[in-house]
Amino acid sequence: MRDEGRHKEEDYMNSKVILSVKDLQTYFFTRTGVVKAIDGISFDLHEGETIGIVGESGSGKSMTAWSILGMVPQPSGQIVGGTIEYYGENLLDKIPSEMSQIRGSGICMVMQDPLTSLNPVFTIEDQIVETLERDGGEKSGFKERARELLELVHIPDPLARLASYPHQMSGGMRQRVVGSIAMSRSPNVLIADEPTTSLDATIQLQYLKLLKEIQAETGTAIIFITHDFGVVARMCDRGAVMYAGKIVEQAEVAELFDNPSHPYTEALLKSVPNVNEDLDILPSIEGQPPAPDDLPVGCSFAPRCQYAFDKCSVEPGVFQIGDDHVSSCWRNE
Repeated sequence: MRDEGRHKEEDYMNSKVILSVKDLQTYFFTRTGVVKAIDGISFDLHEGETIGIVGESGSGKSMTAWSILGMVPQPSGQIVGGTIEYYGENLLDKIPSEMSQIRGSGICMVMQDPLTSLNPVFTIEDQIVETLERDGGEKSGFKERARELLELVHIPDPLARLASYPHQMSGGMRQRVVGSIAMSRSPNVLIADEPTTSLDATIQLQYLKLLKEIQAETGTAIIFITHDFGVVARMCDRGAVMYAGKIVEQAEVAELFDNPSHPYTEALLKSVPNVNEDLDILPSIEGQPPAPDDLPVGCSFAPRCQYAFDKCSVEPGVFQIGDDHVSSCWRNE
């Protein structure tokens, strides 16, 4: 499987960069101080690639998505530095009307809870058609297009389901409807923010398989936000590990699993249960992530790190471990 993954990696690495995030900084200015939600992250997304952004709650994963979409909560939140280039154009230079057009037609998002995305008082048809109307066209064809979109996400009896309301559908089916709406304008980039968290294990697997099928059919690049390394292994070509607003390690998935080079990545992987081992207590990372408005001096992970030493009081740089593998830990200097 690793050889197949490596061939796939070569394919996407030779493809065009769709989205390039460089030194992105998103801060919140509060009465208690400055909260560095995103503090200088960088990554590229190629055509047809899936990159997984993984980390504990509060690490900055979802705020990365909101920053890319230009939807940082106002007025306290601001993007204070960096660039987000979509096909070479900096999205931070776009006016609101331009960003509104890019959202959906170019970059779209599937959120964790479909009930926050679907309006309970409108039918599924109404909500899909509303999205289709943004691109204009002949209205008489919208219902057929809506039916085709439900077929794309494998919803049975799609014509009947168009007349349903969200509460009349299961959680897995609602998540598929949200996916169909996201794909309705054929975006180049799909951001999936923990889309399987509210689903049971069987439905999760079905939904992940569906996303891969849609990607194979449409060529859409995916940013998959998750706390689950199992999802990263199943879905992603590359992984970016976030901690306290920073990407601390980034590599091709097989390399990340086989050769974790940051203590946080290593600790996360050790905490994943192994079905072949009988353990009374699962390994865990001691301590808690730091408060975003009170980060420690130097390496943010040092207070929880078993390898911490004197130099960790200084913030580490980004060290090249191998091809497409970087890590921010002084042990890699």
